[in-house]
Amino acid sequence: MPLLSSTDPTDALSLAEAKTDFLVFYSSVDGSNQMWCPDCRRVENAVRHTFDQATAPSALIVYVGQRGDWKGNPENAFRTEPWRINSVPTIVRI
Repeated sequence: MPLLSSTDPTDALSLAEAKTDFLVFYSSVDGSNQMWCPDCRRVENAVRHTFDQATAPSALIVYVGQRGDWKGNPENAFRTEPWRINSVPTIVRI
């Protein structure tokens, strides 16, 4: 299955109807056209290799927002119910 990508930043409410096996939570892309999180950049190729295979499970990339929206913000939509994501990157089976 192809690795799908949501809008950046992702609307948390839209994920309730996601039709994929996994959600991949990444930082958003910044003004330099890169994800601001170095760990997200570091695993990006491995995630693509894993989920872009024809026989792989389906996955949707979810962008949690810019650094200021994520870091130190307990009210970020992905840090609260139902997702409770504490760090990026994170992969969740749904």
